[in-house]
Amino acid sequence: MVSLNVPPTLHLNHEQFAQLAAANRDCRLELTATGVVIAMPPTGGDTGERDLDIEGQLWWWNRQRQLGKAYNSSTGFRLPNGAVRSPDASWVSLARWQTLSQTERQGFLPLCPDFAIELVSKSDSLPTVRQKMQEYLENGLALGWLIDPQTRTVEV
Repeated sequence: MVSLNVPPTLHLNHEQFAQLAAANRDCRLELTATGVVIAMPPTGGDTGERDLDIEGQLWWWNRQRQLGKAYNSSTGFRLPNGAVRSPDASWVSLARWQTLSQTERQGFLPLCPDFAIELVSKSDSLPTVRQKMQEYLENGLALGWLIDPQTRTVEV
């Protein structure tokens, strides 16, 4: 069992965050643009099932069309503003993916996805997830879906 206590005042640069994430692979971590580390708890069964369904549908769509690369919730994107975020599901066009070096493809991808999905879980606050989607848009996201199963709504 791994436990990680992140002080709210801890601010890391990209290299330090990559080391922390590598040393805590069992934890889902994100880094804000201001260098604050966010530890996200595991999801419950309903959310995990929905996440897998969304990821599977995106994977299948991409497999049929072969227009880019689809990613699951464990993929980190280093956004232009400096944040490292992990959407619940995401997609990057083939043209943009091909501009990345082999080294860049192996680490946190140094770009904002073209398409991202965020699924609001029971442990999420809707305003926080909306802020995350806004951050994606400000960093080049072309299309985003924020799905709230509680209210059965989708924000595009």
